[in-house]
Amino acid sequence: MDQTNWLVLVTSVAGQNNSLRVRLWRQMKAIGAAALRDGVYLLPARPELRQVLANLRDELLAAEGMAYLLQVVEDDPALQAEWRALFDRSEAYQQWGEALAALLAQLPELESEARRSLRQLRKELETIAAIDFFAGDFSAGEPLELARRQCNDAERRLTRHYSPDEPLAAGGDIPRLNPAGYQKRLWATRARPWVDRVASAWLIRRFIDPAARFVWLTDIHACPVEALGFDFDGATFSHVGERVTFEVLLASFALEHDPALVRLGELVHALDIGGSVVPEGVGFEAVLGGARSRIADDDLLLVDISNVLDSLYTHFQSRVKP
Repeated sequence: MDQTNWLVLVTSVAGQNNSLRVRLWRQMKAIGAAALRDGVYLLPARPELRQVLANLRDELLAAEGMAYLLQVVEDDPALQAEWRALFDRSEAYQQWGEALAALLAQLPELESEARRSLRQLRKELETIAAIDFFAGDFSAGEPLELARRQCNDAERRLTRHYSPDEPLAAGGDIPRLNPAGYQKRLWATRARPWVDRVASAWLIRRFIDPAARFVWLTDIHACPVEALGFDFDGATFSHVGERVTFEVLLASFALEHDPALVRLGELVHALDIGGSVVPEGVGFEAVLGGARSRIADDDLLLVDISNVLDSLYTHFQSRVKP
């Protein structure tokens, strides 16, 4: 076993300062520290963890507590193995897997809560990953990679369950196209648009074809021959590889140089096929859901949501560092 350097934080909270004591315990748990005994915490020596512990030490000293931050080099293989075992996350992965299985077992009843619950499970998985300092040491294979594959499979299963007409991803490259050849066109996609379709329609009208007209299909096989289809199987523009239709349009028309559009693409991607949702994503999903409930006409729905997407785009522009 390779030699491991360790960080040890030795603490004592003065008097009856129970709120500080509880806050310290929660912070140590959040960063994955192991407790050697009351007030003595262990972590592998990594620069980012050292900074966190140094900040905690300073906070304790400012509150008239006692704190020492030590670096320990441990050469004894037996003790190294004992300390590493304190960071075995196998049980956490097992509990996570059981929660995922329970979620999938409830699919018929969960309806719209399923995607939200799965996003929360993905967030919890990445929280475990962040404190899995010795990944792969305690079980055969790679539990983190297995769990991530299970999460991706679950997201695809949810998509097929609740949106059976979602397009399958095609392979191959995405050719660069000249917008000049795509002006004043009729564009077609599935009716009652959700995230990817409505965002793609906004992108088309805002950045590709300002005079675009849209037809909303209840049957993709009835797509007009002159129309440019998007976001359905067999459409001119649809999912390619890991990219959703919005991202394919960005790549097709060389719009990926715009960081705000790329950020918006990340939002669309996560809400459409899963992944880590940007903070603004949950709000957009709620607004779109409410709009769909009150607006039956898809053209009017696009106009309504385009205002929201304009605002999100401006918001992301303001957050781009010059």
